[in-house]
Amino acid sequence: MSPPISGSASPPLPTSVPVPRTRQIIAAVIGNALEWYDFVVYGFMTLIISRLFFPAESEYTALLLTMATFGVGFFMRPVGGIVLGLYADRKGRKAALQLIILLMTIAIAMIAFAPTYAAIGVGAPLIIVLGRLLQGFATGGEFASATSFLVESAPAHRRGFFGSLQMVGQSVAALAGVMAGMLVTKVFSPEQLDAWGWRIPFIIGLLIGPVGLYIRRHLEETEAFVAVSKSGVAKASLSALLREHTRSVAVCFGLVMAGTISYYVVLVYMPTYAKTQLGIPLNEAFIAQAAGLVCLTVLIPVFGALSDRIGRRPILIAFSVTYFFALYPLFAWVQAEPSLMRLAVMQVILCSVIAMAFGPLSTALAEQFPARVRSTGLALAYNFAVMIFGGFASLIVTWLIRVTGSPLAPAFYVMFGALAGFGASLFLVERNKDKVLH
Repeated sequence: MSPPISGSASPPLPTSVPVPRTRQIIAAVIGNALEWYDFVVYGFMTLIISRLFFPAESEYTALLLTMATFGVGFFMRPVGGIVLGLYADRKGRKAALQLIILLMTIAIAMIAFAPTYAAIGVGAPLIIVLGRLLQGFATGGEFASATSFLVESAPAHRRGFFGSLQMVGQSVAALAGVMAGMLVTKVFSPEQLDAWGWRIPFIIGLLIGPVGLYIRRHLEETEAFVAVSKSGVAKASLSALLREHTRSVAVCFGLVMAGTISYYVVLVYMPTYAKTQLGIPLNEAFIAQAAGLVCLTVLIPVFGALSDRIGRRPILIAFSVTYFFALYPLFAWVQAEPSLMRLAVMQVILCSVIAMAFGPLSTALAEQFPARVRSTGLALAYNFAVMIFGGFASLIVTWLIRVTGSPLAPAFYVMFGALAGFGASLFLVERNKDKVLH
């Protein structure tokens, strides 16, 4: 293990930070977009995958097995996050970003071309599980490394805006996943979907990998990392991070907890919820998702830029309060008279509120850690929160609905996340006025 991190501050960095070029922005965003595209597509294809890879005596059991496989990849995220976070803090953001997207491409190929249970038996679900584990390991370091790279490359007065582009990438990827889901469910018959149509969205995502790898090979390392590397400050160690930055890890954990519960319940799980609880066809549920995601994509950079002016904390607090009080009434309203129109209105409102959090979130998280431990700290807090509260969100709410008998159970789970986000926001260290990120 590396020597403990010195208590002394890192040396000042140059105040002139170059504006990120288009290639650098794309490189920072594209891997995260690929990650979320694949996760969203898997979530949307849950009902089909459950039939093909996890046949069981009841549809409910098959659905739970598929959702558990969706979540099992998240067990590897903290492992991958810590390993790849330390790698990024020691070898550089560029080296980590290249390795991550290579591993992600291999993982999505395993899922895209996996034989079904009918073809090879128990080997089929094993391939899916292995693909999810590899993807979980790779994506464990993606958000932290890409966010560190993007925020460290941004001009000081526009860190909030450029950091928000990371979340815009997630939103665009989710929208692409929705469009892919709409396309295959509308164009193909149920028989064609089961035979081969479900693979098309995954194959589309697979094409992104080589492009991202090529772009990331031609990056320049950030000035913040270069300055720390030349300073002689001790490299990151996990024990020193936990000892010296406990508050930062806890605050980031709470903020990510709120964001990840919102994302996985309101966006990823909602098509399944609409189909099983509201009786709305999948293709109509995808239309409602698309409407919400368009609002989310447009508003994220608006709130990111606003955070450069008024700070990250006020916006994150406003999100938590608004979200908490809007959730139950909206779920109850849709449940009272299920329809495409009501579902679309609910998704537009909730996604617009989520944009308040996603706008400043990436930058706020990155600003809680110094450069020498930024990727490791981000990866630790982010991946444990996502693993516990996001990866198994679909499984948790499905179980809650079953146990309570109430179709409104998902609202209470998301409200719980909003409370956690509110508490974390109160202890957030505001650094939007800092000229440089030490």
